[in-house]
Amino acid sequence: MLTIADVAEAISGQRPEGVEQPITGAVHDSRNAQSGMLFVALKGEHADGHDYVADAFAKGAVLALVQREMAGDFRILDLRSGRKPPAFKAQYPLCLLVDDSLLSLQKAASFWRRKLNLRVIGITGSVGKTTTKELAADVLSQRYPTFKSIANLNNEIGLPLNVLSITENHERAVLEMGFYVPGEIALLADISLPAIGMLTNIGTVHAERAGSQEAIYSGKAELVRALPKEGVAILNMDDPLVRRMAGETQARVFFYGLDSQADLWADEVEGMGLHGVRFRLHYAGETLHVRIPLIGRHSVHTALRAAAVGLVEGLSWGEILAGLRIGNPQLRLVAVQGKNGSILLDDTYNASPESTVAALNLLEELDGRKVAVLGDMLELGPYEEQGHRVVGNLAAKVADALITVGPRARIIAETAKAAGLDENAISQFDDSQQALDFLKGLLSKGDVVLVKGSRAVQMEKIVPELEARQ
Repeated sequence: MLTIADVAEAISGQRPEGVEQPITGAVHDSRNAQSGMLFVALKGEHADGHDYVADAFAKGAVLALVQREMAGDFRILDLRSGRKPPAFKAQYPLCLLVDDSLLSLQKAASFWRRKLNLRVIGITGSVGKTTTKELAADVLSQRYPTFKSIANLNNEIGLPLNVLSITENHERAVLEMGFYVPGEIALLADISLPAIGMLTNIGTVHAERAGSQEAIYSGKAELVRALPKEGVAILNMDDPLVRRMAGETQARVFFYGLDSQADLWADEVEGMGLHGVRFRLHYAGETLHVRIPLIGRHSVHTALRAAAVGLVEGLSWGEILAGLRIGNPQLRLVAVQGKNGSILLDDTYNASPESTVAALNLLEELDGRKVAVLGDMLELGPYEEQGHRVVGNLAAKVADALITVGPRARIIAETAKAAGLDENAISQFDDSQQALDFLKGLLSKGDVVLVKGSRAVQMEKIVPELEARQ
């Protein structure tokens, strides 16, 4: 089990005596601290974790990484550069004083990963990482003790925290890897050492930071470049940019998709609305009929990705299908009963053109008057206007009523009108409260309402107010 001595050795290169206290996990938010945990004090834009060390200890944390002298009655082991860790009497809780808390966290995670006998599956892509992670872990859990990323902790802070929560009992780990800047996924891969790398798709989300779709491609390709020769790159054959990544890796390539040239492919896809999706799977001359509880036709790609992981890791079809049918890991799009007999599709976690198109395709599958409530999509950079226009064109074909929220979403409304949606069916608002007030007088029995948009325009406030109370 991970111990304080492991963390100290990872940082300083020397193992202090008398600090073999086990660590049960790691957090950087003191509100999430629990008994036996490591708390990493990081200085952010709005808060400084050093101010919350005492709170973390009060909740049971036994160790804190700090990079400044701490006022108060704290036991401190100084591991800053050039200092030899002294002999130390085991007393807890304890602060490790380091040069850089984040770098020390990453060193500790890398050190611990290399002590584990573990196969890591790394997942990246513009859309679908979290749902794929959940379903792939469900599949692998049919045979192996499997760890999966907690929540969506997938960056240079979150992934190391996840790695420090893995134990010797785990045989597989499914880890999300987010991309924001060049070099980030290379760093995450260096820490976690994935044997399998999976790409969901390459979209325009984060283009504002990355600069272009090609920059996003290059950043996400860092995962397949990092794979060992004996590893496997699981690639989406239906996405031209992802398909191109086959030339970026020394690992074996396994293609999935709706193309019959893929190693694993599906056809006869039938969306069953809120009752899931069914399709045929084809692999190595075998054909299987599958039905899963994920919502929307686009979910077939999620199932293909999870099945591909199972096949690569040697699971039988019985185990793979059992994992696919466990439950509904669609964590972000949730269907709830709305007022006046309506149904609300809550997909307000975030929004990109790709995920919004998928949500609109689901809306199209459902019976009833279709109401699309769409907010601004952020971080699209040079693709901002294009992305909103793509959504507007599809909304014109799918929606009976379109409500937009925010200045960017006005492009959706204008495009939908130009594409033939009656202007009387379009309403535009500056904020989510105005849209909510309008919706309260609009909904009736049989309406199906999709609510989707970036959190910056507070779309998540709409659904709770429209939900029917039991």
